[in-house]
Amino acid sequence: MAIAAGLCGLGQGRAVAAAVEAMARQPGAAARIQLAMIIGLALIESLAIYTLVIALILLFGKGISFA
Repeated sequence: MAIAAGLCGLGQGRAVAAAVEAMARQPGAAARIQLAMIIGLALIESLAIYTLVIALILLFGKGISFA
């Protein structure tokens, strides 16, 4: 869980840094870049939430019994 959260944070930081650099290079396209960045950040954050859900299911789930 900690590894996934750390890597998601790293990915978010790199995405924002790249978006800020792109906006600095092309100020006219800032709105499109910002929209793409927000969608990308939402997808990255959803990966962290999915990891949390899976961890909670594994921790508190009863499991499937086939007998």
